[in-house]
Amino acid sequence: MTIKKIIICIMTVFVLSGCMRAIRHVVAATSAPAVIVADNMAAAPAEVRSELINAVRHGAKGVTVIVMHDGKQLFRLDVGEIDQDAQYPVASASKWMTAALVMTVVDEGKLSLDKPVSKYLPEFKGEAGKTTLRQLLAQTSGEGSLKGMVDIRQDPRITLAASAAEVARRPLEDPPGAVFKYGGPGFQVAGALVEALTGKRWADLFNERIAKPLGMTCTYWGHLLDRGVPPEEMLNPLLQGGVVTNAQDYMRFLTMLAQRGEYNGRRILSTKAIETMETVQTLGKPMAYIPPGVRSDANLQYALGAWCEAWSMNGRCTLMSSPGFFGTYPWIDRRTGLYGIFFTRSRLTLVSEDFIRAKAAILTSVNKSLVPLPSEH
Repeated sequence: MTIKKIIICIMTVFVLSGCMRAIRHVVAATSAPAVIVADNMAAAPAEVRSELINAVRHGAKGVTVIVMHDGKQLFRLDVGEIDQDAQYPVASASKWMTAALVMTVVDEGKLSLDKPVSKYLPEFKGEAGKTTLRQLLAQTSGEGSLKGMVDIRQDPRITLAASAAEVARRPLEDPPGAVFKYGGPGFQVAGALVEALTGKRWADLFNERIAKPLGMTCTYWGHLLDRGVPPEEMLNPLLQGGVVTNAQDYMRFLTMLAQRGEYNGRRILSTKAIETMETVQTLGKPMAYIPPGVRSDANLQYALGAWCEAWSMNGRCTLMSSPGFFGTYPWIDRRTGLYGIFFTRSRLTLVSEDFIRAKAAILTSVNKSLVPLPSEH
């Protein structure tokens, strides 16, 4: 199957559903080709509305943006043709959720980020056996990039253990820890480690530790090429890109991260786990493959499961994001305390520049009403 045909399949396999929410005030945009549905329109900078309208003009049928601070929603806009509760596949925005679930097992002491995977999965031998969980989540494990589509081509009916065994049989492209390549099959190996150490199916563990505590009722794990396998029977979900969710559910997840592992008074992740997830892992390493839609000229680095768009002198990320191929773009800014999501179903290459400009407007205009930006001295 050619890559073109695979992409066509990816864009058509998902059946959309939604979760009911209250209908909000509808405002017709007089200069725009789209309807804007808004919660607190006054708090949304005009530049943000303009860039979302641009995204619709550039090919997105509809876009939702939600921006929050300190656990409180500042505003929400739904622009164009998008249901209030649209439930979409979010592609690589799944990686952040995968890293979070893995870190719950690290918090328990059952997994180490820095021990060789051969300690847990003996089928990994030689150089591949020296790979660490940290390298898997940082995409420096040497197992290739998205161009290989190794995990994407796998049968969703096999287990994560079988998925990892298939990866183990492949020769490494690079020595472990040497090179960053985006989108390899390493997340499947991380998932196999989690299942081996907990004795639980990935989706069940995610529901137990992440979804239920956060009230994420519209989120499940799938596979880009699901081949008709329903989620409840899928044993090999695509861990780098298989989440299907809605904007509000993803914001619950972001709120937990933004609040350093807590949600409604309940601790989901330790503060140490959050700090580890938000530490740059790729400084000094060649960024050998960056996917389309992610700016290769922006000097980006990678942490664990998410991009580090900006960072401090000690390597802590100050602006993180995890955009996906289908256009969804979640982000957290530690300097301002703002966090949000651009939620859509469109190719990231069509809308990413619009979202980047909208995010910049949010971080400047919205922040002025909250707290001044710290100096750069």
